[in-house]
Amino acid sequence: MGLLKGKYAIITGAASARGLGKATAKLFAEHGATVAILDLDADAARAAAADLGPDHIGLACNVTDKAACDAAMAELEKRWSRVDVLVNNAGITQPLKIMDIGPSNYDAVLDVNLRGTLYMSQAVIPAMRSQKSGSIVNLSSVSAQRGGGIFGGPHYSAAKAGVLGLTKAMARELAPSNIRVNAICPGFIATDITAGKLTPEMLETIIEGIPMGRAGEASDVAGCALFLASDLAAYCTGTEVDVNGGSLIH
Repeated sequence: MGLLKGKYAIITGAASARGLGKATAKLFAEHGATVAILDLDADAARAAAADLGPDHIGLACNVTDKAACDAAMAELEKRWSRVDVLVNNAGITQPLKIMDIGPSNYDAVLDVNLRGTLYMSQAVIPAMRSQKSGSIVNLSSVSAQRGGGIFGGPHYSAAKAGVLGLTKAMARELAPSNIRVNAICPGFIATDITAGKLTPEMLETIIEGIPMGRAGEASDVAGCALFLASDLAAYCTGTEVDVNGGSLIH
């Protein structure tokens, strides 16, 4: 068990205990990676990193702030001298209907999900280019593909669809440098972002639409991220991998 032995990985938005980022960080560490957890809250990031073991790092980083992304990367380069994997996991959602999306809602959701993915990728690309290798894993969503209908509003669908376009364009541009860029589209996953916001009836309706008959777990997404980060996926770039229990079967 060591698909990421000797590799250095950055995961954004990974301090939340039940979130996708934390599950991914844990699995990466189990597979031999040294992990940096970036989150808005420095203490939470450090605590989450300490949970993984002594060699891992927790840093404060607001992914919507380009200077903050560059500063976090500079700090990691000083400590590690290389970065092999970036998982752009930081994201927020808002369950709003189309006419209820105000300017501040649009800005918040587009900034964290889409602008943050761009800025953090820009921060790691020079290092990955100079070492001629790297894997970037972006988090999109089934709501980008099916037009919402689970939890996030239309602005969330738009942001996550933007992530797919960005993923493919980055993959095309960075392929000559041997940097792979792929996206994961989770379906309905039981995490902190959805906890307590769904009525039992809503949950039942969602699960009826999933052929596998259950909500996803954070570990389901983490397993896919591990595959895309590792050399098992050496010839995969520009892909979007559905992790949704079959909910998008046409």
